Amino acid sequence: MKTYNYTSIPSQCFLGEGPYWHSGRQSFFWVDIENGKLFEHSPATGNTSSMTFPHRLTVVLEGKENELILGLDCKLAKYNLESKDLNWIAEVEQEFPLHRFNDGKVDPQGRIWIGTLSTLFTEGAGSLYRIGHDLKPEKQLDQLTISNGMAWTEDNQTFYFIDTPTRQIKAFSFNLESGDIRIDRIAVEIPEELGFPDGMCIDQEGMLWVAHYGGSGVYRWNPNSGELIDKIDLPVPHVTSCCFGGENLDTLLITTAQENLSEAQLTEYPLSGDVFLVKTTSKGFLPNKALI
Repeated sequence: MKTYNYTSIPSQCFLGEGPYWHSGRQSFFWVDIENGKLFEHSPATGNTSSMTFPHRLTVVLEGKENELILGLDCKLAKYNLESKDLNWIAEVEQEFPLHRFNDGKVDPQGRIWIGTLSTLFTEGAGSLYRIGHDLKPEKQLDQLTISNGMAWTEDNQTFYFIDTPTRQIKAFSFNLESGDIRIDRIAVEIPEELGFPDGMCIDQEGMLWVAHYGGSGVYRWNPNSGELIDKIDLPVPHVTSCCFGGENLDTLLITTAQENLSEAQLTEYPLSGDVFLVKTTSKGFLPNKALI
């Protein structure tokens, strides 16, 4: 295992999530879900800014020029970075007021994939949706508990997905044209002592970088063999997600959380809720933009 150095960016999120590299702005975004906060950090200047929405803010993705796609409670909205206009575009599970979106990504065809969960973490209450150009949510998976990390292989043949409590990363065959998925295999089984798999991203070698909630780090897994091949140790217990970014796409932005920590644990791990920048020897991919 390599030794990694990190730089921490103070954000003190209760539940930091949704890291996203915006190449046009050369900045990282992330969210603090329960507090509805959207953060933006410029590595070039070191400046961090934030704004707050009156909703639980779960996901930040990129749309057309100057637009972000935000997951707010169980609704999707386009947010214009210049005018600050917010326009609602889709909604799911209106009949379940305790539900909210969780992780989301955009596939190579510009479709949004986004999952749900119950805020009571009711087993089997969540689903995974695909939202295409017609803005009609189509359910792809159900009976999920905490719909979480997603990634596609470079050849667009495989979709990886995490339902956190299962401690599994599942591989699905992926049809690029239709967006259909079919379960293929369990790619990785996470041992109990390493915590729970949360958000993830994929590098140019096809390896998965997975944030482990309760596992104090980001772990690099080989989805072909199921083997653990590397780990970034962090001084916080609850690591929630990660994405590649930076000028060379070799820097991980890693989000963390304060939730489920006692006062004593927060004193012991004061950087909980901050985000971390870690330079790696791997490279990721630019994220796909939503074509909606």
